[in-house]
Amino acid sequence: MNTGSDRGTNESAAGETATETTAQTSADTTAETAETAEETLHVSKAPAFIKARRTLHLSWQVGVFVVGLAVIAAGVAMLVLPGPGWVAIFAGLAIWATEFAWAHFVLRWTKRKVSEAAQKALDPKVRRRNIILTTTGLVIAGALIGFYLWKYGLVLPWDLKDQ
Repeated sequence: MNTGSDRGTNESAAGETATETTAQTSADTTAETAETAEETLHVSKAPAFIKARRTLHLSWQVGVFVVGLAVIAAGVAMLVLPGPGWVAIFAGLAIWATEFAWAHFVLRWTKRKVSEAAQKALDPKVRRRNIILTTTGLVIAGALIGFYLWKYGLVLPWDLKDQ
């Protein structure tokens, strides 16, 4: 590396320049490889014979969109109904990500955020806080249930007479 000092000879300066050039070239090829990988990452996953024909590929993309939308709609419904709602939503997003770059970016962002949340949940301070809050909530709920049972006994609220 050339630091600008004149204490080295010309030969060592030339060696340092060659090292810098090699490092720069390897950095450039790494950046080009990353860009190429990024571009190929969003290529359609449709079979080659479908990609060869524009109308067939467009209908393939419409089909993928409709299937992904149906899976996501089922996932949204399962948020309030019994079933794995979030799993279905992420599955629909993964279906879209096979054809659409924007869905791939959203899916990657979601994976990163879920991983960060999982790491944060494993933090001892956060776990201790969650345990304390859960215990406090259970104690308050137990106290309220105990007060209700003490005051009214084992009577359901809609069966109470005016008192």
